[in-house]
Amino acid sequence: MAFEIPKVTYTGKIREITIGVGEKAVTVGGESCYPFHLFEGEMPNPPKIAMEVWDYVDPDEWSEAALEPFKDVINDPAAWAQKCVEEYKPDMIAVQLVSTDPNTLDRGADEAVKTVMKVADAVDVPLIVWGCADEDKDAEVLRPVAEACEGRRIALGPIQEKNYRQLGATCIAYKHIA
Repeated sequence: MAFEIPKVTYTGKIREITIGVGEKAVTVGGESCYPFHLFEGEMPNPPKIAMEVWDYVDPDEWSEAALEPFKDVINDPAAWAQKCVEEYKPDMIAVQLVSTDPNTLDRGADEAVKTVMKVADAVDVPLIVWGCADEDKDAEVLRPVAEACEGRRIALGPIQEKNYRQLGATCIAYKHIA
């Protein structure tokens, strides 16, 4: 008697989205099964890799092992992103706007836009732009970032209970992904 793998039939499907534009655009989603359960459904798009680039790093809060590969670019997010793309070949870059957190440096939207645009201009891969997870501050900062990145189809987050209407409308207006 041969062993037969029990199969679960799923009625749903993960929506496919495309981040970025042009040749380097990345499509994710589309699965009709649990990850890698190809015996139960389809996984049309393989997993993708994004490398994080922070707009501010306090070296005292990072281990030496984490700092070592990026020690020459840690204070320049655009150079950091370039190094990631050139040396490690990720599919995307995730820009972490940690400096906008009201509990750290509390930088404003103008500085965030400058940082994100420098990174966007420095690399040819799609961007994920991630705020500080303060719902009010993210709504304030991510809207101008989305406007500045119009035409690039970036992914924005985090989208949360208190700001989803503002940021969702922003993503729709500028054709980004939330």
